[in-house]
Amino acid sequence: MTTTPDRTEPSTTAGERAMLEGWLEFHRETLERKCAGLTDEQLRTASVPPSDLSLLGLVRHMAEVERGWFRRTLAGEDAPPLYYDDEDRDGDFHPTEQDTWEEARATWQAEIARARELAADRSLDDLAARTSRAGESYNLRWILTHMIEEYARHNGHADLLRERVDGSTGD
Repeated sequence: MTTTPDRTEPSTTAGERAMLEGWLEFHRETLERKCAGLTDEQLRTASVPPSDLSLLGLVRHMAEVERGWFRRTLAGEDAPPLYYDDEDRDGDFHPTEQDTWEEARATWQAEIARARELAADRSLDDLAARTSRAGESYNLRWILTHMIEEYARHNGHADLLRERVDGSTGD
């Protein structure tokens, strides 16, 4: 029997920083719950045709998103893509038969850990090292809010994918 990963409900009275971080953690944990108990084959299944989206692809994508916003944008690190390249700009969404949950989860969790480290000593008003293509600055508050939006949108996708894979519904 597979256990469902714990998920911490965000505070209803926290200050701004704790509220943003709480909701981001909630959504990170939600995606992990959506993947819990499935085989690698099930996680690679694109279960909502004609979309080629899969749960494993979503996890790989979110590893890239964490890496992009926190390492590259916020901190200015040289952190090349993990799962995509110029030949397949959506390679994160295209796991192969060799790609596993164990590897994708470990990579995703490592990117989350690095994101936490990079954000920890910054204020919400601190500006990122890199700007948008249009030259606009991002502060940490914007990045955290965007990450909540990114996870919330993809967790909606994960709901549908999981239900189609094995009939599971719920949070």
